[in-house]
Amino acid sequence: MKFTRRTLAFIAVGLTLSACAAGKQAVDERGRPLEPLSIVTASGEHSFLVEIADDESSRARGLMFRPPLEDDRGMLFQFPRASEQSFWMRNTPSSLDIIYIAPDGKIISIAKHTTPYSDAPIPSYGAANGVLELRAGRADEIGAKPGDVVKHNFFKP
Repeated sequence: MKFTRRTLAFIAVGLTLSACAAGKQAVDERGRPLEPLSIVTASGEHSFLVEIADDESSRARGLMFRPPLEDDRGMLFQFPRASEQSFWMRNTPSSLDIIYIAPDGKIISIAKHTTPYSDAPIPSYGAANGVLELRAGRADEIGAKPGDVVKHNFFKP
């Protein structure tokens, strides 16, 4: 079979686009790759892909104005030092589970089924340098409790 240069060019472009699409990695709103995170509970190890909120701007915006999270997605807020944390649900249209995490990765507390759009403070009840937001109900679905471990390279066991 004989191909013209133009046909070969179209084939090459198609193969390149297919290869790019097959290797495409999920990214956050800023185009950064989502990072793997897992929570180890009595029922096993549960995997998620998370967006990272590690600067003042991304931590302030969080999941405001966003659609509900998928079951395997979340947002991990990273703070330089562990301290008492407090979140709210301002401009956040869907209920979340908010998991407060110590520097060693242990869960300090979990605020379940938070109220959308609420300005009420949701405290950590202990020093946390990580806060994980998941779709409301996910913490109960995986059996997460204070003392369970969150695995991510941000935490140092």
